[in-house]
Amino acid sequence: MSEWKEYRLGEIAEPIKNTYIPNNEDDYSYIGLEHIEQGTLRLIGTGSSKEISSQKFIFQKGDVLFGKLRVYFRKVVQPNFSGVCSTDIWVFRAKENVTQTFLFYFFANWEFINTADGGEGGTRMPRADWNFLKTTKWIIPPLPEQRTIASILTSLDDKIDLLHRQNATLEKMAETLFRQWFVEEAKEQWETGTILDFASHHKISIQPQKNPSIEYFHYSIPAFDNNKNPVQEFGESIQSNKYVVPPNCILFSKLNPHKDKRVWLLLEEVNNNSICSTEFQIVLPKKKRFLYFLYGWLSSKENYNEIASGVGGTSGSHQRIDPSSIFDFQCPYVDDDIIERYNYFAKPIFRKIKSNQSQIRTLTQLRDTLLPKLMSGEVVVN
Repeated sequence: MSEWKEYRLGEIAEPIKNTYIPNNEDDYSYIGLEHIEQGTLRLIGTGSSKEISSQKFIFQKGDVLFGKLRVYFRKVVQPNFSGVCSTDIWVFRAKENVTQTFLFYFFANWEFINTADGGEGGTRMPRADWNFLKTTKWIIPPLPEQRTIASILTSLDDKIDLLHRQNATLEKMAETLFRQWFVEEAKEQWETGTILDFASHHKISIQPQKNPSIEYFHYSIPAFDNNKNPVQEFGESIQSNKYVVPPNCILFSKLNPHKDKRVWLLLEEVNNNSICSTEFQIVLPKKKRFLYFLYGWLSSKENYNEIASGVGGTSGSHQRIDPSSIFDFQCPYVDDDIIERYNYFAKPIFRKIKSNQSQIRTLTQLRDTLLPKLMSGEVVVN
């Protein structure tokens, strides 16, 4: 590390504030904080400049976007396209002392995130303070080592991105397969029942705080949003009642279903001491072979939208559906032999999706373990 040098942050980067004024003619990709997945360094979508009405910032392909609002959410991305973004996002372009990709991982490092979080101003909506951050000092490796560090981390992120894209393709395949079997080729003789004819409303309640030293696998709303990754927590840290989660079931979120689609298919991988938020309703098939059929029926666009249309509540930000909207929803009585044949084709698709999700979690953990070690020089690369 003898060639590593100390720089003030303002010497290696500074926010670029090229402003964009909305008009009805432009149609640029728009990135708001809602389009950046928390903690994962991934975009989960984009909007359009036609949808915005206030001033934004312009970014170029390869710029680093850093969410300065509630920094601890770690919303950092490096888009491979140009567009406009929220003014709650800093746009960074590297100066001559650092490479652009190294700068991206520098900002994604938890040491920097925690420093930025400590310098936030405001109470209800805390934002990072650039006047504070630009004076902070950091040890930076020479350019060749920066490129090597960035190459190692990029190779992991490329594999993670490939698995995400593969899963997106597999999910579309599963949707197409289900639609072909049970919508396009539906039989006139199929009678109409409800979800409760195929599944039970599983709601065994548990109070984790009564078992403070037991470790639980917590299927929460944030866990779903974080690549469907349940969090391991001890009972003492879990405040409210939860539901016991069995294997081979479906979790259907009743919270804001018209805004966020959260339908979680669980297979045999469910561990002992698995619990879920009471915002999730557990659909437990009466027969295991109904699992993929029920998931396809509940998650299909038309059916899901109809279920979600029943939201109610006084709070605009927290609206819910009644569980009966799920369990009383109409569902055809499909012949068992048809479901068995459908499972023959559907099962490998869903198992591959689960395998990819497991690899994504492993690679993400590896990247996040290596990142601070590489940035500090604890792990040295040639």
